[in-house]
Parts: sequence; structure tokens; C-alpha cells
Amino acid sequence: MKSALLLSITPLALSACATTARLHEQSELNSIGQRCGLALGELFQDEEQKKLLFMVRIEPSAAQKTCVAQWARRNGLKAVFVDDIGFPEEGS
Repeated sequence: MKSALLLSITPLALSACATTARLHEQSELNSIGQRCGLALGELFQDEEQKKLLFMVRIEPSAAQKTCVAQWARRNGLKAVFVDDIGFPEEGS
């Protein structure tokens, strides 16, 4: 009897730990980005990888990165920082 009860409760308990990431509206991400000192569009999610929150900014401050990372963590996301974008030089 105990083992049957344990087997029925275990999946329920495990499912409570697994959160499904949701795709946030860009307007919501823009608002969060602005609170963290970013420009519009510098914070976004990819539809295919909803658990990832991308921040694209050249030379972000430590405070900006911390702000984004904390918000991402609170919302079950992983922050990804893209701060070195290599553009081809003219004439190459």
C-alpha cells in the first residue's frame, strides 16, 4: 500500500519542479530591458528555445548583466549574453 501511494505521488512531485518556459511578449521584454538600462530590442527570446533569454549589447555593464540574469532566473530562463559581434571590415 505504501509503495503504491509513493509511486502515485512521485510523478506529481517531480512535475511540480519542472516549469515550462513561456514565450514573453516583446513589449514585456522591452520593459524589463529598460529597467535594466538596455535599449529597445536588446533583450529577446527565440521561439524555438523559449528557456533562453538573449541580451545583445556591446560592452554591457556588470549591473546590466546582473539585472537581466536575476530576472531570467526568477522566470525560469537562462540568460545568454552576446556582447562581441564581429562585423566584417569594409573591403574584405
